[in-house]
Amino acid sequence: MNMLRKQQYLSGALMCGLTLLTALAVTSRPAMAQDEATLTGTVVSSSRNTLTVRSVAGQFHLFVLERSTRKPATLPIGSRIRITSSPGEEPNVRVANDVTILETAAPGQETEMVAAVPPEVRRIERDIERQVRRYQLGVRAGMALDPELVLVGVQAQVGPFFNRDVYFRPNVEFGFGEVTALFAINPEVIYRLPVSSRQGRWSAYVGVGPGFNFLHQNFDRNEDGKRIDFGDFHSDVGLNVLGGIRYRSGMFMELKTTVYSDPSPTLRLIVGYNF
Repeated sequence: MNMLRKQQYLSGALMCGLTLLTALAVTSRPAMAQDEATLTGTVVSSSRNTLTVRSVAGQFHLFVLERSTRKPATLPIGSRIRITSSPGEEPNVRVANDVTILETAAPGQETEMVAAVPPEVRRIERDIERQVRRYQLGVRAGMALDPELVLVGVQAQVGPFFNRDVYFRPNVEFGFGEVTALFAINPEVIYRLPVSSRQGRWSAYVGVGPGFNFLHQNFDRNEDGKRIDFGDFHSDVGLNVLGGIRYRSGMFMELKTTVYSDPSPTLRLIVGYNF
């Protein structure tokens, strides 16, 4: 009963933390002006999710292409376009609303245009493409409390499914402690909170899923040179409740608790990276 109360308390504390995280995310989200801006320039890089344009003044502008963006089926490099956009979450990245081709590209311009894109713009393009990739693999590490463990693991992320913000994220964790070893299989589902754009610098998420936990607790004692092993093996199924923040660069930080499970860890602090 005491363990159940402890798990309920930690679960309640986690939910309070997630509520606070959401509130902070909403209040810290930058105010976006409603008026649009129009730019005329030349396409120097184009993908499914990003568009880079060089203006008449020679400056490079990066735009995010969303589902609501009105644009031609193809945007050939070297084409002269007019683009209407709204502010994004970063000063140098805007969200494209409408793209119109004014003049098609001349032959031989593509190689010259691609080579001219600055490395910093290329880095942001790669980060955005990684963030919206349908399949991702990642690594994770952290600490578990009650019992105290060092965690390492791997994960995959697939989606979105059914909703543009819902992802399936199965992961496997290995934990090592002074007397406890853990192996956990966690087929979790996460939901990206709509407090920032999908291609923003960061996004907050919550998740839930079953946790299949296998623990071995081992107590050793030496007497007269003889080794005495007191081993105890447990397996159980708990409910994982989690929340975290992931960054466009691929890094994420997460807080997770497992309820209805004993003696599995009641709290996990995890840092990881998605490739």
